[in-house]
Amino acid sequence: MDMDVRRVITDRIMAMLAQGEHVCRAHWVQAATRGAPRNAGTGRSYRGVNALLLWDAAIVQGYEVPLWLTYRQAKALGAQVRKGERGVLCAQFERVGGHGNADPHTELQDGLLQCRPFWLFNVAQVDGLPATRFDSPAAAAAGPSAAEHGAMERVLRLVGGCNATIRHGFERAAYVPEFDEIRMPWPKRFASGESYGATLLRELVHWSGHPQRLHREFGARLGDAADAFEALVAELGAVLLMGHCGLVGAVVEGHADPLADWLEVLRHDRSAIFTAMRFAGEACDFIVGREMPVLEPLS
Repeated sequence: MDMDVRRVITDRIMAMLAQGEHVCRAHWVQAATRGAPRNAGTGRSYRGVNALLLWDAAIVQGYEVPLWLTYRQAKALGAQVRKGERGVLCAQFERVGGHGNADPHTELQDGLLQCRPFWLFNVAQVDGLPATRFDSPAAAAAGPSAAEHGAMERVLRLVGGCNATIRHGFERAAYVPEFDEIRMPWPKRFASGESYGATLLRELVHWSGHPQRLHREFGARLGDAADAFEALVAELGAVLLMGHCGLVGAVVEGHADPLADWLEVLRHDRSAIFTAMRFAGEACDFIVGREMPVLEPLS
């Protein structure tokens, strides 16, 4: 089948975003708190754009367990995808020759990596699977328990571990690269403590791109759209971090509506969402890797 997989998936993400960034964020964060979507047969986690697609499908369709199978994998297990069920289109990149250091989860370097489609079905769409193995949300969910320590405690442990310079008393939330500092309104200006935390996580993603840290660069291809693309990276990174913390229902405040700019970037670059999710995943890993540990209370 001749399919421009990157274009089809980009259009799907654009349709999600067109519902409003708050709708997408709520869907993705709610699903992300259950952990990364994983292959029920291999245990492999799905990352990048595939994670967004599977998270959105899980919320829209009401799938409770973040476990997925291809049609062939289900059949190999002696199970069967129910007639009429539709799979979620995902993308995989395969090296087809040449040399280079392209990331296998991105679009980089046409001619070295070929984007191919595959479809995944949630275990709720499959009959004949062993119930004890696939039907327990507790066993399937790999995400952190927000109830154990509290979502805001996890936010503060991320922020404290990064030791970023944070100043308060400004009109809007922003990261200022020239001074390498995050500027925030006073906490009382936010609708809730959770919204303050979500907004701070977004700025922390911006902070991670500094030359002394991840040195995030986009190259000349984005031109004047670089700021909008960085904002998209920060939004996606914040979603990943909010899911990690269990920060469900929080609103990211204090910035102009960037949705039109994001859609413009994605409309003109079918690969942009793949690259944005790669950068967002790198930022999330960088920040989570510095999370302060849980300490025993003082006696």
